[in-house]
Amino acid sequence: MSLEKVLTIAGSDSSGGAGIQADLKTFQDLGVYGMSAITTIVTMDPDNNWSHGVFPQETKAVKQQLKTIVDGIGVSAMKTGMLGSVEIVELVSNTIETTKLQNIVVDPVMVCKGEDDVLHPETTESMKQLLIPKATIVTPNVFEAWQLSGVGPIKTVEHMKEAAEKIYKLGASHVLIKGGSKLNHDKAVDVLYDGHSFELLESDKIETPYVHGAGCTYSAAITAELAKGHDVKTAVQTAKAFITEAIKASFKLNQFIGPVNHGAYRRQLTD
Repeated sequence: MSLEKVLTIAGSDSSGGAGIQADLKTFQDLGVYGMSAITTIVTMDPDNNWSHGVFPQETKAVKQQLKTIVDGIGVSAMKTGMLGSVEIVELVSNTIETTKLQNIVVDPVMVCKGEDDVLHPETTESMKQLLIPKATIVTPNVFEAWQLSGVGPIKTVEHMKEAAEKIYKLGASHVLIKGGSKLNHDKAVDVLYDGHSFELLESDKIETPYVHGAGCTYSAAITAELAKGHDVKTAVQTAKAFITEAIKASFKLNQFIGPVNHGAYRRQLTD
C-alpha cells in the first residue's frame, strides 16, 4: 500500500488541538502520510488564564527537518502554518523554489487562538512577498484576510470578496477566506476565489465555543485532498465537509478551551 506524502511546516500546539498536531490528525483521517517541520513550540499556562508562550525554533533546526523530509522522502503537497520569523519564511520560500514543490497551501497564521495581537508583524510582509505568490491556495481567516488585503475589518460576504480580490493580486492561484460563523450572514460561509469567479461554501451555523484548531484543520484537509490529485475546488469542498463535521463533534478539553474532533468526518462516512 502506498500513501501520498504530505508536509506541514508549522508550530506545535502543546494542548494538541491546533498547529502540527491538528494537521497530522487531519492527514491521518484523510488517508495521507503526514510529516512535520516544527517552527515554533506554543505552550499554555493553566495558572495564568491559559496565556500563551511562544518558543521559536532555530532556523538551522527547521532547515534540517526540511532536508529530512523533502530531500530524504519526497512530498506530494505541503502546507504552512505559524512560521514565526522572516528567516523561516525565506527558508520555506527557497525550499519551494529549489525543490520545485507543488500543491502549496499557505495558511497565514498570525495569532494564537485566544490572543489578539499579531505575533510577528514583519513576518506578514515577508509572507506577502515570498510565499503567497507561490501558493496554490492561501487560506486566511477574516482577521488574516484583513491584514493581508488592507481592506479593514471584514464583516460581510462582500467584504470577503473585496479582500479575496486584493489577496489574489499578491500572486496566489486561489484564495479561500474562512469566514465561518463570524460574519453577518445566516450561514457559516467561506469564499473561494480563482481570479475569475467566486464560490460561496455554506453550512449551517454550529453554536459552540469549542473551535480550537478549526483553521489549521480546514487548511490541512485541503492539503491532503490536493495530494490525492483532486483539483482545488474539489479539495476545498471536501475540506469544508470535513471541518463542518469536526466542529459538530467538538468537545470541551478543560475550563479554557475545546478542540474540533478530527475523527468525525470519517465516522460520518462509515455510519
